Amino acid sequence: MDYQALQNGSDVRGVALEGVAGEPVTLTSRAAREIAASFALWLSRRTGKPLTALRVGVGRDSRISGPALQEAVVEGLADRGVRPAHCGMASTPAMFMSTVLPGFGFDGAVMVTASHLPWNRNGLKFFTREGGLESTQIREILSQCGQLPPPSEERGRALPCPDLMDAYAAHLRQVIASGIGGPKGDLPLAGFKIAVDAGNGAGGFFAHKVLKPLGADISASRYLEPDGRFPNHIPNPENKEAMAAIRWSVVEYVCDLGLIFDTDVDRAGAVLASGEELSRNRLIGLMAAIVAQEAPGSVIVTDSVTSTELADFIQNTLGCVHHRFKRGYKNVINEAIRLNKEGKKCLLAMETSGHGALKENYFLDDGAYLSAKIVIQMARLHRQGKTLEGMLADLREPLEAREYRPRLTGSDFKADGQAILAGLEAFAQSHPGWVPAPDNHEGLRYSVPEQEGWFLLRLSLHDPLMPLNIESNRPGGADAIRAQVLEYLRTCPGLDAACLEG
Repeated sequence: MDYQALQNGSDVRGVALEGVAGEPVTLTSRAAREIAASFALWLSRRTGKPLTALRVGVGRDSRISGPALQEAVVEGLADRGVRPAHCGMASTPAMFMSTVLPGFGFDGAVMVTASHLPWNRNGLKFFTREGGLESTQIREILSQCGQLPPPSEERGRALPCPDLMDAYAAHLRQVIASGIGGPKGDLPLAGFKIAVDAGNGAGGFFAHKVLKPLGADISASRYLEPDGRFPNHIPNPENKEAMAAIRWSVVEYVCDLGLIFDTDVDRAGAVLASGEELSRNRLIGLMAAIVAQEAPGSVIVTDSVTSTELADFIQNTLGCVHHRFKRGYKNVINEAIRLNKEGKKCLLAMETSGHGALKENYFLDDGAYLSAKIVIQMARLHRQGKTLEGMLADLREPLEAREYRPRLTGSDFKADGQAILAGLEAFAQSHPGWVPAPDNHEGLRYSVPEQEGWFLLRLSLHDPLMPLNIESNRPGGADAIRAQVLEYLRTCPGLDAACLEG
């Protein structure tokens, strides 16, 4: 079996169930068991502990294939003498927190999830007390599979761990209560109506175990019941249908706030009382505004596709420093960690997908923690007669925004993509009006002043695609920029640019 083919950056992902034509099962129970065993060996080397001294938590989201794969991971760990803790249904951030929360303190953790991917997919995420594993570490773990030593003679005993989500929810309640303060005591959210849309993933706990015990009215919440078929909408804050669903709840039931999570709750989106949707640039803008109150002048790290308007808001309205980096949540998090090590104050790393990580929370991308920060800010502002909407009054949106995803068709798509980028750089010299971005860390980004806009062409992190993002503040400007870039892309061998035509 080609275990390396299951790597997806810093995660493992594959097809876990039959039922979709042309998608044979690749992530089997056997594969999960061997990958878990390899992780155990890697973790033993990493910590310097014998296998029999290791404790590893194992959780899963609501996917149909989750229980079987979770059992396989538990077995793979136990086969090596590790003591696995069976945590049942959990969120990805909670599994990391199982390594640091008092009373748990596991040496490592495994989460069975494939985020927002279709029902037939699943995957594995791995954690130590230092955070999520890097792609190089995943590669090392997968390289051992298929050539593992015999199982341990002393099999580890699996233990139930049903109280992890209770402990994690209690932690979030404490964060919210202490953040709000004031006279309401144990019910700091009394009088607030907050709708939660879990998309039938693992996020329903945030309504039942975090908000409701603090006094919030959660009656407008939807799809809190776990259902791995995802019968109502894709659990993905980037999905228009999903955002429309939570917006409907907020407007229909006159809520103070709406919150939406992806399947494993490491991403979030929000809807304000006015019905304004917060995702991508506007969600980053709100979190940046919250951080700016705590650390004026600090650095805000974002991914490469954030808008010019967001950069202006961060720098000129909030007085912070905008550091636009690469796509990929691990990329922005690692860059924020690097900047702090250099002595630059950076408290927030956030990607337009909804992954957001705060220094105060282990730089963990945690949709529930981000939501807790938004809830705290809502309550504080209410006390002052202000609203969350007011914090974003100066954040403009581009008039036009487009994203195209032309496909690379060659066998070595990464080499082809790099060649296309090199050619674009030469082509740009024939367009003196194009201005290269001074802070570019990924692909090629050019401002196009004539069209009051910009474009970014980059190579996808894992797929044979070359995403092209275009924004403009001039009517028809995005199409004009598209036509100019298409003039070059039509000449590129190994690239199917049909999606940009017409």
